[in-house]
Amino acid sequence: MKHLFKYGILLVLLSTLVQCKKHSAKPTGLVTKNAMVVSAREEASVIGAEILEKGGNAFDAMVGTELALAVAYPFAGNLGGGGFMVYRKNNGDVGALDYREKAPLSAHKDMYLDSLGNVIEGKSTKGATAVGVPGTISGIFEVHEKFGSLPIEDILSPVIALVERGVIVTEKQALRLEYYREQILEVNGDNTLFFNSCNVGDTLKYPALGNTLRRIAENGRDEFYKGETAKKLVSFIQEKGGYVTLEDLEKYEAIWRQPIIFKYKDLRIISMSPPSSGGVTMNQILKMIEPYDISSFKHNSTKAIQLFTEASRRAYADRNYYLGDPDFVDIPLDVLLSQKYLTERMADFTFDQATLSSDIERGNIQISESSETTHYSIVDQEGNAVSVTTTLNGAYGSKLYCDELGFFLNNEMDDFSAKPGVPNMFGLIGAQANSIAPEKRMLSSMTPTIVEKDNKLWLVIGSPGGATIITAVTQTILNAYEFNMSMQEAVDAPRFHHQWLPDHIVFETEGFSTSLKNSLKSKGYNINEDRTPILGKVDAVRVLPDGRLEGGADYRGDDTAVGF
Repeated sequence: MKHLFKYGILLVLLSTLVQCKKHSAKPTGLVTKNAMVVSAREEASVIGAEILEKGGNAFDAMVGTELALAVAYPFAGNLGGGGFMVYRKNNGDVGALDYREKAPLSAHKDMYLDSLGNVIEGKSTKGATAVGVPGTISGIFEVHEKFGSLPIEDILSPVIALVERGVIVTEKQALRLEYYREQILEVNGDNTLFFNSCNVGDTLKYPALGNTLRRIAENGRDEFYKGETAKKLVSFIQEKGGYVTLEDLEKYEAIWRQPIIFKYKDLRIISMSPPSSGGVTMNQILKMIEPYDISSFKHNSTKAIQLFTEASRRAYADRNYYLGDPDFVDIPLDVLLSQKYLTERMADFTFDQATLSSDIERGNIQISESSETTHYSIVDQEGNAVSVTTTLNGAYGSKLYCDELGFFLNNEMDDFSAKPGVPNMFGLIGAQANSIAPEKRMLSSMTPTIVEKDNKLWLVIGSPGGATIITAVTQTILNAYEFNMSMQEAVDAPRFHHQWLPDHIVFETEGFSTSLKNSLKSKGYNINEDRTPILGKVDAVRVLPDGRLEGGADYRGDDTAVGF
C-alpha cells in the first residue's frame, strides 16, 4: 500500500511536469518536409532550393544563394563586399567562416584625415576611396572547396540564367533605387546602368555581371583575385582614386574561425566570433537575462523591455570599447563572457528605475552603423545548416558601380574608426581597437546564428540592420523560446532597440502602446519619439518536433521562404 501511494505521487508529479513543459508553437510560416532556404528575395531562395533539390547540400546552396542575391538584391547582395557564415553539419560539428573585407596594404590610421587632423567628409563613405578589399568570392570558394558536393559550374549556371533573364523590380526595390539614384549618379556619372529610373514591374538585367560570373565559373577563385576580372577591377578602382591594388587582391584570404558557443537555459547557441561583435554581445545579453524568468512577463511588457534594455546597454558598452579584429587586438573574452563578470554588470539593475548609460563604464563611444546588410538561412535534406550574413556596408555600398564587371563595391572602410572620438557616416564613434591598419578587418555587428535545443538543430537565424542586428536576432530567439511563438510569429513580432548610446529606446512604429511608453518614461527611460524605421529583417528556419521545417521570412522586406 505504501509503495502504491508513493507510485501515485510520482505519477502526479510526472503529469504536472509534462503539463508545465511548453508545447511547441504551431507553425504559421511556410512548412516543408525536407529542406528550406529563406532570403531577402524569392529569386535567390528559389535558386538555393533548386540546388538542394538537385542533390546539392546546404553549402552548395549557400554559394548559389549568395551570388543570386548579388543579382536580385544589389542593395546588399554582392560580389564586391564580404560577410560571415556559421554552420552546423548533421553530425553536430560546427564552425564559422570570416570573409569580411580587409583594409588595403596602403591603409593607415590617418588616411581619412586632412593636414589639420580633421576627418575629410565623404572620403570613407562614397566612391573608390571608401572601398575595402572584397571577400565574398574568396568566401564562397572556401566553403565550396571544404564542403561542396556539386561542381561549381552547376551551382553558378542558374545564377547566370537569372542574370540573362533579368529580375523583376518590386515596389520596395523601386523605392530604394529611386531614393539612392542621385547618390549613385553623383559617384558614377550619367554613363551607368543605373542612369534610368526603375519602375515597379521593370526588368533589371546585368549583362556584364553574366560575363564576370562565366569567367569565375570557368577559372575559379583566382579569376577574381588574380585573373582578368582582378585586373579590370583594380584598374577601375585606381582610375577612380581608390587604394585597392592587385597585391591586395592576391593576398586576400577568407579565415575559418571558432564560433562563439554558449548555453542559455537548455539552448546551445552558436554565433559569429570577432571581428563580428554579434556572438559576444548576444552572449552577454542573454546571460545577463538568464537569471530572470522573462517568460513570466508578458511579451514586450514594461518589465520584459526593461530587462532586455538594461542587459543591452551594458553589453553594447563593452562591445564598443573592447572588440575588433582578433588578429590585431587582444580581446578579453574569458572575462567579458564569464558569469562572475556578467553578474557584476547587472548588480545595480532594478525594475524600479532606469540605469543611466552615462553611469555605465566605458563612456563616450556611440554606435549606429549601417543597416544595409542581408541575411539568409538554409537547412538541407540531410540536416546540415548554414546561417550567412553578407553586406556592402551602406546601401549599394560606396555607390561605385563597375559597369564593365556588373556589380557595386563596398564602403567598408567607414566601419573603421577614421579618428577615435569622431563618428562615421552612421554615428559610430570608434575606439582604438577598431582603428585602421593594413590588412585589418573592420568590426561588424553581423550575427549569423544557429541554435540547438535538446542537442538537436532547432533554429537557423540572422538579420540585417547594423547595430540593431544583435537585438533583432536576440529578441527573435526569445520570442520563439521564452514566449513560445511560431517561427513566423517570432520574426513578425514588433521589435525595440537600445545600444547604450544614444541613451534612448527605439521602438518600431507599430506594436507599442502609448501607455507602455509612458510606463517606461515614469521609470526614467528615454524614448525616441521620432518615427523610426524597421529594426532588422530576420530570416529564419525552425525545426519542428516532427522534423519538418518552418520558415520565418520577414514581412518588412521582400523576403521569401522556399523549400520542398
